[in-house]
Amino acid sequence: MKTDFSIAQLADPKFAESNDILRKCVHCGFCTATCPTYTELGDERDSPRGRIYMIQQMLESGAPAQKETVQHVDRCLSCLSCMTTCPSGVDYMHLVDHARQYIDDTYERPVFDRMLRKILGLILPSPTLFRISLIGAMLARPFKNLFRGRLRAMLDMAPASIPGPSGLDGVVRHTPKRSPSGKRVILMAGCAQKVLSPDINDATIRLLTRLGVEVIIPKKAGCCGALPLHMGQEDPAQAYAKKNILAWYEEMEQGTLDAILINTSGCGTTVKDYGHLFKHDEEMAEKAQAVAEIAKDISEYLVTLDIEPNVPLSGVKVAYHSACSLQHGQRVIDPPKQLLQAAGFDVAPIPESHICCGSAGTYNLLQPELSSRLKDRKIRNIASVSPDIVAAGNIGCIAQIGSGMNIPVLHTVQLLDWATGGPKPEVLEKTVH
Repeated sequence: MKTDFSIAQLADPKFAESNDILRKCVHCGFCTATCPTYTELGDERDSPRGRIYMIQQMLESGAPAQKETVQHVDRCLSCLSCMTTCPSGVDYMHLVDHARQYIDDTYERPVFDRMLRKILGLILPSPTLFRISLIGAMLARPFKNLFRGRLRAMLDMAPASIPGPSGLDGVVRHTPKRSPSGKRVILMAGCAQKVLSPDINDATIRLLTRLGVEVIIPKKAGCCGALPLHMGQEDPAQAYAKKNILAWYEEMEQGTLDAILINTSGCGTTVKDYGHLFKHDEEMAEKAQAVAEIAKDISEYLVTLDIEPNVPLSGVKVAYHSACSLQHGQRVIDPPKQLLQAAGFDVAPIPESHICCGSAGTYNLLQPELSSRLKDRKIRNIASVSPDIVAAGNIGCIAQIGSGMNIPVLHTVQLLDWATGGPKPEVLEKTVH
């Protein structure tokens, strides 16, 4: 498509990059067929093609973002299904990130919206503050009918109970349980996942050490920065990312490191993009790229290991939900299914597997109505295959889907840990024998 940025605008690396991205779009419309919001709403402005046009107009104008543009950009899930479909290779991910930053810089949101985004950007990356907020939400749940909109959505999403902190949390080095293989990895412990489901990290550590892999969790690392980044809050996102890069790079210099493993795919997409996030930062560019190059989703790494199941699981039907951040953001599609099948599970494909479940980081809190529609759609598709268990590789999806159905929803690695000698997940004790 034709663009008309000024010379001054093109001197800014972000505008220059967006200009290049926009010029690749031929407005063919293939993206509309796989966009969840267009599929639900049927509004061209809620399709990638429509948003691209609106983003172009907004950026070229140099004026503060308009309410209409903000509304439709806000409705984007960043599921990146459009990038999988696009025949022209349009880098929608970085274009919409720039649009959100521009909106954050130029648009005066309503007071409640502004406060909510700041609060989410502060609480979610901090396990301590997140735990406190969930306790508060649990206490307020009996009164949820008094609330509407986003506040009601937050109370609905709050779990009925919160697991205690992991006993492995805070341990920096986890040595192999069997003959050491010489393999050495960093595990990103994350933030929200440590509170909502600490057993995911525990299962990952148990499985890797059982396979002879040393697991390191640097104390200084934490939130990947994805949550603030997708709300247009670039500075805090970069601050979180920088802490991780410095902590991980220091460990990389101590000796051979096979990989930096991420078991939350939403985080993995961002970590793998650290090189891009810091490419104009002379101090951080090289380290950020080095970290990004060895970052892997846990499933990508596990398929390279010799995993031998020792628990009979024939007949246990698992519906594998492929998180958008994994299948579209990282293009990791087959490894999780291959691992589950090799472990003995009967893996069932889910209809419309490319359509987002509606979680998308903070989306289910900021856009509760649309998120709920997408959740219901996903649950109907899952129910259609009558599984015993649902498996996923992202805590946001696990919480979102699990809040709307009685079928146990677990992380893929929890099932692999069980299949290879780890404890049977508690939620399966009464449902799977």
